[in-house]
Amino acid sequence: MFTFSKKNFFIYTGLTVAFILVFSLGLWIGGTQFSYYVPQPGTLDFSLFWDAYQKLQANYIDPSKIDTQKIIFGAIDGMTRSLGDPYTAFFNPEQAKRFEQDLSGSFEGIGVEVGIKKGQLTIVSPLEGTPGQLAGLKSGDIILKINSKDTSDMSIDEAVSLIRGARGTSVTLTVFRSAWNSSKDIKITRGTIKIPSVKWELLASTGEAGGKNGDVAYIHIFQFDQVLDFDFNKAAQEILSSPAKSIVLDLRDNPGGYLDVAQDIAGWFLKNGQTVTVEDFGKGKDRKPFLAQGNSNFVNYPMVVLINGGSASASEILAGALRDNRNIQLVGEKSFGKGSVQEVQSLMGGAFLKITIAHWLTPKGNSISEVGLDPNVKVDFTDNDIEQKKDPQLDKALEIIKNLK
Repeated sequence: MFTFSKKNFFIYTGLTVAFILVFSLGLWIGGTQFSYYVPQPGTLDFSLFWDAYQKLQANYIDPSKIDTQKIIFGAIDGMTRSLGDPYTAFFNPEQAKRFEQDLSGSFEGIGVEVGIKKGQLTIVSPLEGTPGQLAGLKSGDIILKINSKDTSDMSIDEAVSLIRGARGTSVTLTVFRSAWNSSKDIKITRGTIKIPSVKWELLASTGEAGGKNGDVAYIHIFQFDQVLDFDFNKAAQEILSSPAKSIVLDLRDNPGGYLDVAQDIAGWFLKNGQTVTVEDFGKGKDRKPFLAQGNSNFVNYPMVVLINGGSASASEILAGALRDNRNIQLVGEKSFGKGSVQEVQSLMGGAFLKITIAHWLTPKGNSISEVGLDPNVKVDFTDNDIEQKKDPQLDKALEIIKNLK
């Protein structure tokens, strides 16, 4: 005869009830079409996300500070950052609006383009006539801090948000330059930034303003923005009616912009059907060429192109196309190396994703991304040159163009 303690009685009773429940559940599952989700390798399982979210809701000391919208934005931002690609990014509605303002040619801030290079927040280029340029910032300057906030592991968009601000307010950047022994704090007052798209003038081969006696059209394109096509067409008609016999195209400190605009501008300098750039989508995928389609009115003009560390993206594409198709010499310093292709995918509520989908190649198949373009003739531009208002790179270009006549 078995004897049971009160403890054993409850244990055995519990086991018996559990067995009956499991047995009954098995019969029910066997007799019905029941499906449930089992995560497979490589598939998404959001259970961890929801588990963390619910625990925050239940346990955080101040639940009123839990903003569901910010949590969603933060999760998407973290997802894009996990790729380790500084150019694939999430833009919340406010950031999306600011991004569109950049390419429309007017916004408030200090007027510098920033990027990530070798893991460091770097000035791609200070834009023409802006507070950043007037404060002495240069392409290649490393931004160590923004208002004393360390920029290590800071995304481009976070940096832009901190640098931007209302006209009349100020921001302090802690900057390091390779020519310096130590970093410097540079305080800059923000302003309304109106970016010119292009300007041109006649120069003599000596570099002086040529007036009616000059025959070198010096064209400076500042950004491949929405208004460049119109402005360049106007400038081109003036050049065609001028005594200009050759062209120096200045793409220094041009951070890029729209590919289709760069393609349109290339159509003035290349023959129809020549390759402007090639889009490389990766292993096993077909490459997509972009061809020149224009009037080719400048195709017979001798040319030299100026580049530097602030020449990026669309400006590198145009410079590479002119060198590969027409053997045009590049003068100055190595370009930035921003050769990846971003596609904007709209999201609900005005947000969007900017996703790297490919890399740009020059017409001869050379990659631009992280490599840049090496000048045919390297000419440095020093702080001393800036102080003395000298431009040795332009001087060299004019010297070369003189011998091409």
